[in-house]
Amino acid sequence: MKVEGIIVVTADWEKAGQYALKVCEAVSKAQNIPIEIKKEDYDFLITHGEKDEFGGVDMPQIFLELEGGAVKHVMTRIPDKSNGMPDIEMGIKKLTEAIASQ
Repeated sequence: MKVEGIIVVTADWEKAGQYALKVCEAVSKAQNIPIEIKKEDYDFLITHGEKDEFGGVDMPQIFLELEGGAVKHVMTRIPDKSNGMPDIEMGIKKLTEAIASQ
């Protein structure tokens, strides 16, 4: 299926959202795929997102919008390096691989 967009759900108060946006912006530019940023869209997360053991949702989460309107979850948060800092390059790789697998 063709990827029509990258969707990132985040919140202004969620510090990790800045890293998710960096990943999405880099991949969007490299792959020429538009980004849609959803702020605190809990309905979207409940419908399409990854949930914890209690049914709650975390932010940020990254998705692909596929041809025909289907939505595929790619990742919740950005992977961390061994020092606990966000691994932007690994996030870019993971999102790029998810796009390539469609």
